Amino acid sequence: MGGSLADRYADAIVSHGKLIVLLVLVLTAAVAAGAAVGESEEGEIGQFETDSEETAALEEIDETYGTDDRVVSQLVVRDEGGDVLTRDSLLEGLYLQREVRENESVNATLADEGFVALENVVATGAVFEDRATETEGPPDTSEPTLDEQIAALEDRSDAEVEALLADVLDPDADNRGEDPYEFLPSDYEPGSTTADARIGFVFQVDESDDDEDPEAAYAAQIEIDGLVEERFDDAFLFGQGVTDEASSNAVGDSFAIITPVALVLVLFALGVAYRDVVDVLVSLVGIGVVMAWLAGILGWLEIPTSQLLIAVPFLLIGLSIDYSLHVIMRSREARAGVLERDRGDAVAADDAATDGGGRTVRNGMRLGLGGVVLALAAATFSTGVGFLSNVVSPLPAIQDFAILSAGGILATFVAFAVLVPALKVEIDELLENRFGIDRRKDPFGRGAGPVNRALSGVVAVVRRAPLAVVAVALLLAIGGAYGAAGIDTEFNQADFLPEDAPEWAKSLPEPLAPDTYTISDDAAYLGENFQERGEGSQTQVLIRGDVTDPATLAAIENGTAGIDGGEGGTIAVGPGGEPAVESPVTVLRDAASENESVAAALEERDADGDGLPDEDLAGLYDVLYEADEEAASTVLYRTDSGEYETARMLVDVRGDASAQTVADDTRALASAIESDAPVSAVAAGGPVTSAVVQDALLETLVQAFAVTLVVVLVFLTVLYWVRHRSLSLGAIALAPVVAALAWLLGTMALLDVPFNSETAVITSLAIGLGVDYSIHVGERFVDESGRQDSLQDALAATITGTGGALLGSALTTAAGFGVLALALAPPLQRFGLVTGLSIVYAFVACLTVLPCLLVVRERVLERFGSTGSV
Repeated sequence: MGGSLADRYADAIVSHGKLIVLLVLVLTAAVAAGAAVGESEEGEIGQFETDSEETAALEEIDETYGTDDRVVSQLVVRDEGGDVLTRDSLLEGLYLQREVRENESVNATLADEGFVALENVVATGAVFEDRATETEGPPDTSEPTLDEQIAALEDRSDAEVEALLADVLDPDADNRGEDPYEFLPSDYEPGSTTADARIGFVFQVDESDDDEDPEAAYAAQIEIDGLVEERFDDAFLFGQGVTDEASSNAVGDSFAIITPVALVLVLFALGVAYRDVVDVLVSLVGIGVVMAWLAGILGWLEIPTSQLLIAVPFLLIGLSIDYSLHVIMRSREARAGVLERDRGDAVAADDAATDGGGRTVRNGMRLGLGGVVLALAAATFSTGVGFLSNVVSPLPAIQDFAILSAGGILATFVAFAVLVPALKVEIDELLENRFGIDRRKDPFGRGAGPVNRALSGVVAVVRRAPLAVVAVALLLAIGGAYGAAGIDTEFNQADFLPEDAPEWAKSLPEPLAPDTYTISDDAAYLGENFQERGEGSQTQVLIRGDVTDPATLAAIENGTAGIDGGEGGTIAVGPGGEPAVESPVTVLRDAASENESVAAALEERDADGDGLPDEDLAGLYDVLYEADEEAASTVLYRTDSGEYETARMLVDVRGDASAQTVADDTRALASAIESDAPVSAVAAGGPVTSAVVQDALLETLVQAFAVTLVVVLVFLTVLYWVRHRSLSLGAIALAPVVAALAWLLGTMALLDVPFNSETAVITSLAIGLGVDYSIHVGERFVDESGRQDSLQDALAATITGTGGALLGSALTTAAGFGVLALALAPPLQRFGLVTGLSIVYAFVACLTVLPCLLVVRERVLERFGSTGSV
């Protein structure tokens, strides 16, 4: 790994430029073919599987109780300060249902229930009122058709509908099994005939496989949502199909606005750094090759796309710009005579061929690439192995992320340590020899100018107060670590819903102007005002043990009564203030209110008059099963031999709350039951499983961070020992990377950016780019220390030389990807913010902290007369 090896490598690339370009392009075409040949499916974070008591409980529930595979969406009609319970509003709801039913493709996705809404309950009551007045024949008890419901309401006046509504909303009314309060907001006053909002539910079925999204149902939701907007002034349909459509459109709108801005910023930054169109175009060719390899690897390996992989192309573009700047700037330094080193025969012959003895295109690249290729190789290996360490994760998507990142990092080395040097040599030589265009350019940061003055200022600070800089960095790192200890680690699906565009974006020309997005506000409104249904809106508690012990029912009653329905609680509360929990207790009481045999059996077993049985609970359950087996089997599992094996509770929760908070509240309910009865209670359900998965994923990523840092530390230690016989340089080179990571986590805590499975992957950029920056600075400093006459001169050459390339790289990548913070989609916003911060912090740490540590190390070695083996 000596310098001669680097020189021979550089000479081979420069001497066979045309052949190298051809071979790399052919190889790129072969790899990129995977994008067309391979098939990639979409994957989700939630598809990860983990072994836990919660997931085991959910599997048992699915096997014994069955699952509701219907697709549910929610229709909200509101009139702030008005009334949505008027005759006209209720009729509009029924007209909407009829319009949906008349659409064959949409109607085909509706379940038997179709629409279930307050207007149906009221209209059904009107139909039965009319039937009761009929004198001929027995009363018709069949379920009214939608046309009958519409006709019954149309025949009534406003006053008659209000009177009918008062009967329906009477707490003691019999509404044929439907609870009208479930369609009203949580602040509704029971008995009132006015409300400023109401909710209805749309039940759909889809024949898609279990592991596929119900695309037909989702497409129908989008059509229904369009009809809702046409019919009501203020209403919305909320369902997975609608949210997916809004999220997809928001990402498209975001990229339509941001891509041109980001592209202009990147091109502008590259233009400022290179001040040369040819070098900019050569860099873009290299980036294109890297992206082609990325798409090809994705296809050949058939890696499923997921949210985790969004960081990979941005990481590679950042590395590409960095590698490009180092290669091109180092070749410029060589041609400018900045790099003074022994010249081999090939260099001498190349110089002799020029009129003035100056450095030629080939010689400049030979010297420049020879001086930087080892740093590029070390950065490639350390970052590649660091990311590849994630392959030990038990989670498939993390493994895919590791493999794709490592493959892309290798592609970056091929593009910018092989293709770009050869391509630049051939183009520059052609322009100089055939067209007489002088291709010698000043390196970025050299010569007079604001950049040089800024870098020189850094040199002065490092010379005068290295210990002070290290102390400040350490204090900030400690503060960041302290802040990171309290950082939010929750994963909230509602945080992924798009937000409405700011006014400046809406004023853009029509092709660029984004749509209006209210889906995030709609989700918050739902969570704050209604008991929701559908995915993510219900958890469960599985109760095992002696479920026929009366103490179990008492524990369920007490646990439910202890639910906090306040602002911080995630368990939904009905308009009457009662928690929205279905359990053996509620089923028993509902059945007793409607069935005399159940009521009599309960009263017979209730010795203390508290409404709960005190003996022979198994016998009471038998009576309940005889009276209403469907309701009983929802909360009780009875074996074929008639034994009651388990019970369960169905808990409605806020759909806009974080999975971890919902899981904690459900576990608290389960713990309260366990503490009062001889049973075990386990929280389960979609949000609980999501919380378990997200926690396992975050733990895996944090472990991968630790493994990555250890792997990088070992590699850097070995590298610097082999090359410079130093055991301390590896740890010193890694120190600013750790500091930058601590700063980043502390800033995320200050900005309330959660550290979850999404942002944890993004923060890996801080390690990837930080290690890359650190290796370049460390290698340049050691190289300059052997070339320059003093420590101060080596420091100045390092910071103004490599520092200029790093500054150009940091400005370019931070500006290009930081602009994503302006996106409409929150994941893109967080990505832009965290990526920009990670790049800035990595640059600052490596250009200030690392040189200071190197200076301190050199002074310690001088004081103790060390030979440099520490």
